[in-house]
Amino acid sequence: MLLADRRPLRAVSFSDMELNEPATALEAVIQGRRSVRSYSDQRIPDAVLNAIVDAGRWAPSPHHSLPFRFAVLTGAPAREALSEAMADQWRRDLAADQVPESTVETEVAKSCKRLLGATAIIVGCVYLDPLDTYPDATRQQAEHTMAAHALGAALQNMMLTAHTHGLGSAWMCAPLFCPDTVRLALDLPETWIPHALITLGYAAREPPPGARPSIDEIVIRK
Repeated sequence: MLLADRRPLRAVSFSDMELNEPATALEAVIQGRRSVRSYSDQRIPDAVLNAIVDAGRWAPSPHHSLPFRFAVLTGAPAREALSEAMADQWRRDLAADQVPESTVETEVAKSCKRLLGATAIIVGCVYLDPLDTYPDATRQQAEHTMAAHALGAALQNMMLTAHTHGLGSAWMCAPLFCPDTVRLALDLPETWIPHALITLGYAAREPPPGARPSIDEIVIRK
């Protein structure tokens, strides 16, 4: 159900749908989702946040293994610790790339603003323990890649569910470049490998309409 106290981001309520309408409703949710990077200070109800996280649990995964785990950050201290640790690491990386200091600080400030301005953050981690093991690197790498695919599906489930509840979200891949930094900042188990995060919140303003290339531009049919 949509929250009644705000106008949704083109969200869809399923409560009044006829039985022959779910496919159209799903298309509306998929096409209506937008990346939202600026949020209001409205709190996300616990039941809504739980529904978003639980949607990730139902994503497909290899061998039914659920090779992913999630850290849900709603408190300011955790979000600040994550933001500061990632900012420090990115400064070092950009400095090593000989990026001008003024540019470094501008880009780092943008990233910190996105993290600190979110009402909640969900850090998605690959979890390899349930996967099969192989003696050769090629097949073992395939198992790791399957886990990353499954995590992506789980985060997509969460973002679509957030949209149906009238929330905005945005995907950030930055943890993939500094997994140890993220894990240490949040005191996560060593077996959790941070790969991505999504920011969540009620949009401060309506996002612009989305645009995609035509199907024929991205598909080869045989």
